[in-house]
Amino acid sequence: MCGIAGWLDWERDMTGPDHARTVSRMAETLALRGPDDAGVWSAPRIGLGHRRLAVIDVDHGQQPMVAHGQDDGRELAVVSFSGEIHNFRQLRGELTAKGHRFRTGTDTEVLLAAYREWGEESVGRFAGMFAYALWDIARQTLFLARDPLGVKPLHYAEHSSGVIFGSEPKALFASGRIAPEVDAEGLVDVFTVAAKRPGDAVFRTMREVKPGHVVRFDRQGTSVHQYWRLRSAPHEDDIPTTVGRVRELLGRAVAEQTEADVPLGALLSGGIDSSAITALGAGTLSAAGLDPLATYSVDFADSEEEFTADALHVSRDAPFVQAVVGHLGTKHTEVLVEPASLLQESRTTLRARDIPGVGDLDVSLYLLFREVRRHLTVALSGEGADDAFGGYPWFLGESEQPTDSFPWSAGIQDRNAVLSAELRRSLDLHERLDVRYREALDEVPHLDGESGTDRRMREVYYLQHTRFLPFLLDRKDRMSMANGLEVRVPFCDHRLVDYVWNVPWQVKRLGDQEKGLLRSAVEDLLPAEVVHRPKSGFPVGKGSEYLDSVRAAVSDMIGDSGSPAMELLDATTLRGMVENKDWFNGAFTPPPILPRALQLDSWLRDYKVRVVL
Repeated sequence: MCGIAGWLDWERDMTGPDHARTVSRMAETLALRGPDDAGVWSAPRIGLGHRRLAVIDVDHGQQPMVAHGQDDGRELAVVSFSGEIHNFRQLRGELTAKGHRFRTGTDTEVLLAAYREWGEESVGRFAGMFAYALWDIARQTLFLARDPLGVKPLHYAEHSSGVIFGSEPKALFASGRIAPEVDAEGLVDVFTVAAKRPGDAVFRTMREVKPGHVVRFDRQGTSVHQYWRLRSAPHEDDIPTTVGRVRELLGRAVAEQTEADVPLGALLSGGIDSSAITALGAGTLSAAGLDPLATYSVDFADSEEEFTADALHVSRDAPFVQAVVGHLGTKHTEVLVEPASLLQESRTTLRARDIPGVGDLDVSLYLLFREVRRHLTVALSGEGADDAFGGYPWFLGESEQPTDSFPWSAGIQDRNAVLSAELRRSLDLHERLDVRYREALDEVPHLDGESGTDRRMREVYYLQHTRFLPFLLDRKDRMSMANGLEVRVPFCDHRLVDYVWNVPWQVKRLGDQEKGLLRSAVEDLLPAEVVHRPKSGFPVGKGSEYLDSVRAAVSDMIGDSGSPAMELLDATTLRGMVENKDWFNGAFTPPPILPRALQLDSWLRDYKVRVVL
């Protein structure tokens, strides 16, 4: 999967030893993303750093990788690349037919050849999850690019004479030129979930490359190009054709993503999403004569006794996981999370994110990935299916009674209650979120004449793909890469997303069940009880030991006169949450504020964040 770091400067000589060491130090902060190899490439105007997680052609493919002229051997372009181009074999065949020769079996080399052949437009030919920094040596131009759905991260910060960039904020901070500062807009992202504008990065002077975009830097300045977007068009396929097309597109995505030269498996929850990926992946490996697919699930050690159903957790995963394992014959491992680990590992997940996260939801995923990494380097995930096919409860709610707000957080009465009186004078979360919501609606590509439920559901799916899904993908990327684990997401293949985007809501809900279209597309692969199991969210920590430890830690924080978080938080509100067990309500958004408040305090301390209001 790898980590990217670099520094472009039009006034400094980046070949000097001090600058080379700085770029190396930036890349070193990403060592967990790429534990297998490291490299730095320097030229007078730019230094590129890389940390490699070797997945394809393990013995070759060191980065940064340089493209040379086939006739004269001169250096033409260099790239630091993170992720995977899943259709690289198809592209390699096309490029070979055009006369390109390859010395490795990597998709990185295919990327460089594609750039030489098709130039800046080559990125539109890639299907995958990726981010890269490519330096065109002759044109003295830097390109920062990101995959269509934003599965892989890439941050940058412009300065007076250039730009500093990296996979994660920590790489930019290591340059010594970028300070961790947050303003009111950044605090909106800290105190809310899944409302971040595309391109925002929480920190005041930092940006993210937007999904489906390329940012270009040359001596004339900075320009941004969008190479992929959701495009609306009438859906003309009948239902059987639609079901068949979904199966075809998903099957192709899974088949491409089972390719690896290292151990590969699947994450399995017993829901339709992960079970569909597992079934297709197991079939691909079996057809190739390979060993049974390895699968992994997560549960809490006390869940059998303490599980209680709520709106997003309707049933325990374990019985459905076992049904899939028995049906497909996978080699399965269950990871049990001890309640005490949830709070103990909170700082670990904070370091992985560089910003406050979502408490035990992060930690349980981190612990799952840590165990999986003991056995695998690559894992397949069902992330993205709920977003494409409409799996969350709010989809049905919006179709019946639209809310005119971000659907996943509709009904929250007082977002500002947790803010200190001083902060409330500078920040009204309701007002800021309403502005962001209106901005997002203005982006929606409606069909001409679209109205009523069809119009609202297109808005909901757009909000889901551009605001909520990025939140999920960021979480999965940081928690997996903190363990050096590559997690692939076939449901985020943009070719599948393009097709499903235009399928009407009623067809996505075939059989009057959420994700009915997806269920119909894979029903022959799985046990009936799994095909028809209602949506149930990722397990969360509800054990009394964990909840008591959170309450005690928050009480200590409230009483700590040196707590930086308490300058932003309202002590009376927090104290009421500690004393009233309703602070944990089982809803996915907003996640419980108390563990997030603890992370806020750690973040402000550990990163020495300066709040600028």
